[in-house]
Amino acid sequence: MRKVLKNEAVQAFIASVICILLGILIGYIVLLFINPAGAGESIVNVIKNFFTWSRPASQMKQLGNTLAKTMPLILCSLSILFSYKVGLFNIGTAGQYVAGACASLYAALAWGWGWLPCVLFAVFAGAFLGTITGLLKAYCNVNEVISGIMLNWISLYLTNTLLTNVKETASPYTLYLDKTNPKALLPTLGLDTLFNKNANVTIAVPITILAAFAVWIILSKTKLGYELKATGNNKNAAKYAGMAQNRNIIMTLAISGALAGLAAALLYLTGYMRWECTQSSVPSMGFNGIAAAFLGGLHPLGAIFSSFFIQHITDGGQYVNTNFYSSQISDVISSVIIYLCGFVLFIKLTMKKILANKEEKKGAK
Repeated sequence: MRKVLKNEAVQAFIASVICILLGILIGYIVLLFINPAGAGESIVNVIKNFFTWSRPASQMKQLGNTLAKTMPLILCSLSILFSYKVGLFNIGTAGQYVAGACASLYAALAWGWGWLPCVLFAVFAGAFLGTITGLLKAYCNVNEVISGIMLNWISLYLTNTLLTNVKETASPYTLYLDKTNPKALLPTLGLDTLFNKNANVTIAVPITILAAFAVWIILSKTKLGYELKATGNNKNAAKYAGMAQNRNIIMTLAISGALAGLAAALLYLTGYMRWECTQSSVPSMGFNGIAAAFLGGLHPLGAIFSSFFIQHITDGGQYVNTNFYSSQISDVISSVIIYLCGFVLFIKLTMKKILANKEEKKGAK
């Protein structure tokens, strides 16, 4: 049993489960304090999400909506874990996600591009913003967290300004993609029929799975991945070994940014969501990607399942009984659970210390 507990994957799984259960428990306690009458029903509905619907057809349609928002969250978590594995913390993922949204929507609504050029333009926009952070880190020794945070806000307000040119006259939201430029909508490849003709389920699903597999291959099976991780762990040692440490830093953040830009394109080009040109905060998708990355044990496969869980809980918040609670309580519950997800590494380290102490005591006997 002790050998099993020493396994990194098992430790990550146990830590994730503990965080999830703690998050749900604290969410339930919050509901009890506000109004105990509806606490049990509401927390169950949050967990059930689309299963609260009685008809299977309705369940599948709502599951499709959750999947549509899960795909960009997976890519944001991949963006975070890719840079983190290389020793960098790309908090600028949120801004790179915004840049991808701006590029894909502007190309689609202002220039009339098709879906593929729009996706590629979003990838380029995210990579470009990541490259700026990389250049500042590599040649000016500017911490990537500081430059990333600053670029998040620059990206947001620049996006609001640009997309004002393609918004509705009477509202702050961008034009409807299906009415303005239908060819910019992502193809469904027949996936929509599996989810009760839900057009929000698109080619984004296989693209995201392939991206997760590609990240795993690059980090674990290639010379490039080895060099990137070596540079992140100790750039002076990497330089001594003949590696181009500055190039590797820039490349890491460019790839990380490209994943974030792709995430935005795969959401906004479904037509499921429109950009609000008056929003004053960066979309939470990029920051939720941090929780998803750590909850998934910083592994691409784990990121897929953790991202689905986080989005499942977030969407489940809409089924909280509003007769007992305000509509914002769903955001409070999902935020508490997502916050607890950040303690995965702490719990893993605690488990390792406990096991090490037991081994030490056993050896002393």
